[in-house]
Amino acid sequence: MSEDAVLVEHPDRELESSDDPIVSDEDDTPSEDLVEVPKGPEALQIVSIGTEEDKYAFTFNKNELNDIMAKIPPGFKVCVVSVVGAFRTGKSFLLSWFLKYLHHLKESDESQSPAGTNEKWYEQFQSLGNEGFNWRGGAERNTTGIWMWSEPHFVQRKSGEHLAILLVDTQGMFDHETTMALTASIFGLSTLLSSYQIYNVDKRIQEDNLQQLALFSEYARMAMTTHNDAEEESLTTIDKPFQQVEFLVRDWQNFEEEDDLAEMEKEMEEYLETVIAERDAKDLQETREQIRTCFDNVTCYGLVHPGMAVTKKKYSGDINAMDPTFLNLIDRYCSKVFDVEKLTPKIIHGRELTAVELGSYIQAYAELFVTGASFPEAATLLDATAKANNNNAVHMSIMEYKDQMDRIAGPHCSNYIKPEELIEEHEQSLNKARDMFKSIANFGNERGIEEAREQFTSEVDGSFVVYTKLNEGRNPLAGLETYILPLAIAIMAYIFRVIADNTCSSWSSVCRTSSDFLSHLYAVVVCFMLILAMTKAKQIKEVADRVKAALNLIMADDGSKEKKD
Repeated sequence: MSEDAVLVEHPDRELESSDDPIVSDEDDTPSEDLVEVPKGPEALQIVSIGTEEDKYAFTFNKNELNDIMAKIPPGFKVCVVSVVGAFRTGKSFLLSWFLKYLHHLKESDESQSPAGTNEKWYEQFQSLGNEGFNWRGGAERNTTGIWMWSEPHFVQRKSGEHLAILLVDTQGMFDHETTMALTASIFGLSTLLSSYQIYNVDKRIQEDNLQQLALFSEYARMAMTTHNDAEEESLTTIDKPFQQVEFLVRDWQNFEEEDDLAEMEKEMEEYLETVIAERDAKDLQETREQIRTCFDNVTCYGLVHPGMAVTKKKYSGDINAMDPTFLNLIDRYCSKVFDVEKLTPKIIHGRELTAVELGSYIQAYAELFVTGASFPEAATLLDATAKANNNNAVHMSIMEYKDQMDRIAGPHCSNYIKPEELIEEHEQSLNKARDMFKSIANFGNERGIEEAREQFTSEVDGSFVVYTKLNEGRNPLAGLETYILPLAIAIMAYIFRVIADNTCSSWSSVCRTSSDFLSHLYAVVVCFMLILAMTKAKQIKEVADRVKAALNLIMADDGSKEKKD
């Protein structure tokens, strides 16, 4: 096993592991001294699926998804590569190859290894191992629910743009335990959240594979229809709501030339053209039209069988036991899927999504299935999409406003801004945030958009109050009375004492008493100021800076008035 090997322990899979925390040998170790072992990268279940008793209800695991999304820097667009298909067709096995390849890309970027080496990336480790997404040979189900790899992978285009790649594994379909409703729900949810959907099929693309894809396409086409006015029932259809679906034909046996990899790939392209070509039969033709109108790009790739050793339960991932042609094809396929210049972020209604936005959509879609795995009506799916989009519009617009205001009046700023200047900056930032809101909240019913706009306005107003208070706290004239008043008393007392000593007769008891009182008064004040200076030197320095700033502010005001005159 390689040094970066991670044994994934899924909660619903049979693994010999212990959940007990690691503690010292002493039985009386306090609970606060328990040692928590940090976890390495692993697959996290973002959606779990119930049983027949609760109608296979979906449970969205928000914390797991948030843990993943929090690792993606703000502003990074997100690509989601998802694999769906029949159970026991090697989906998790394929994703483990993807992880190895992405790890290789990361190491290649970080290392300064000499160029020109002929060693393939998959020759740099002896075993694929049961790392990453858990897989095993045999005929029993191995994945339930929907899983996402806990560590996003980051790539950079030549343009300098950074992208985050997320890998998603799904529960196998078309078995004796999975109902057709559950199959449609799993397939649908995976397609909704992915930007690159890999449809894993066995040996050939059969008509039922196309029909299953077309079944969801019909839902998608209706669900991804913008409804701009509830009264006029005005609908505007977005031609192709989804980005890419790729048929990955496993164990393809019909390659003519297995020595020419480029020719093999060309054969698969020709095969796909044959499969989705027009048909005379109406139902077959409608199936193909639905697929074409739902996805921007429909492609196909073929992999030969990896070798009989891989199918055994005891197989542990030995690379040498795999078919060399399979290894060459998986090498080219990984390069194809993760071609940095061709990768596209997840797009919904024309907008490339960041991690925060994608998380909102995933939650909205997953919650549609909480009562059972029956595919929601198109109107319900549209409402969920519009609601998530409106939430993203509010969030992104507020972030835009705060980014602008933080630069001039945020918590880390130290300079005071005149109130009229602060209002002017607020209005400019608000206008930019409004423009962003309008560009995002551009579909769904007007009532929902208006509610989101009111929420946005309310949050902006609340934020402006905070910025105003922060700015007032930096006002150099604020709080000076705390220090000026004692100093004024001391100075006045000293002046009156000098006057009393020089004007009053020395034999007058009233003059002597007044002089003593005034001397004691300014002495007390001076002692108080000395004590204050010793205990609050930093605050005194700030006061001095405030006085200086106040004088500059007053002089600036006088200068501006003279210019106006």
